[in-house]
Amino acid sequence: MSIRLKLTLSYAGFLMLAGALLLATVWVFLLRYVPQPPGVPVMPGRQVHERLILMGPSRDDLLRAFAPRAAEVSVFLLVFGLVGGWILAGRMLAPLTRITEAARVAADGSLSYRIRLPGRQDEFRELADAFDAMLAQLEAHLAEQRRFAANASHELRTPLAVTQTLLEVARGDPNRDVGEVVERLHVVNARAIDLTEALLLLSRADQRSFTRVPVDLSLLAEEATETLLSLAEKRGVTIETSGDVTPTIGSHALLLQLTTNLVHNAIVHNQSEDGRVWITTGVHHRTAVLTVENTGGELAPQLVSTLVEPFQRGAERVRTGHTGVGLGLAIVKSITQAHDGTLTLTPRAAGGLRVTVQLPYATGKSK
Repeated sequence: MSIRLKLTLSYAGFLMLAGALLLATVWVFLLRYVPQPPGVPVMPGRQVHERLILMGPSRDDLLRAFAPRAAEVSVFLLVFGLVGGWILAGRMLAPLTRITEAARVAADGSLSYRIRLPGRQDEFRELADAFDAMLAQLEAHLAEQRRFAANASHELRTPLAVTQTLLEVARGDPNRDVGEVVERLHVVNARAIDLTEALLLLSRADQRSFTRVPVDLSLLAEEATETLLSLAEKRGVTIETSGDVTPTIGSHALLLQLTTNLVHNAIVHNQSEDGRVWITTGVHHRTAVLTVENTGGELAPQLVSTLVEPFQRGAERVRTGHTGVGLGLAIVKSITQAHDGTLTLTPRAAGGLRVTVQLPYATGKSK
């Protein structure tokens, strides 16, 4: 049976039960005041109403008068309950029908459809709003995945195309210096390997397939600084690290990659002379916070909001030998979300970028 039929039968059954209880109460109430008189002659030749006038009503008379009316009321309640229950159930289930239709449309691949259920805020309205929000998230996620696939294909095709070009040039010119071709092929191949590893790391963070252990963000900041210190000195950038013990919980390798990406990004996207990077860690309102700031050119808020998308470097962030593969901040965003944290990018008033990562606070021994 359908839900509507079940509800209809439930309404009708409840109405019949309530009516039966009401009739039983009336019957019991009447019996209290109409006792059966002993030794009353039957007088078959007289009508019931004549006997009621002469002697008063008996219980048998009351039963014969009450039973047909009770049966009529019961039949009326049954019909009224079925018809009224069917109509009420249809009206109550109408929002559910719209939600079901939206689910079918979404299953067919159209994620742009929205229910937009009107009316007051109730359980069905909350369900419809939650379903609309889910469809919006799925649509945005699908669009992001499509952009990512297109960009990744483009980025992977570039080193392959360069490799093919170098091989064709070398084959067409036998006298060409083989060592030069090999060196250029080595550079192109290394970039393709870096891009592939970055894509695998991004996929691993999205799947959350890692073991959570206590981690101290201040130690990770120091480790990342030591790793990238030579690059900072080569580019004339000064790094300042400060902060207290900042315990959180998550993957040590992924959080180290997050910190390293932020510091690397702050170094390579800095001003050409006297660049500075500030790394700060601390606990604020029971939240582990890592902040990385750098000097540089002024950035528009609209541009900053797009930097976390894969392969986005910004109009002024041109590719150089150390800028990576364009997945640095995208990996940071993915790792942050995998650790139930938040990532905030804001342009500095004096130029440059401020990146803040907030992660759940954890007590205990960190590493």
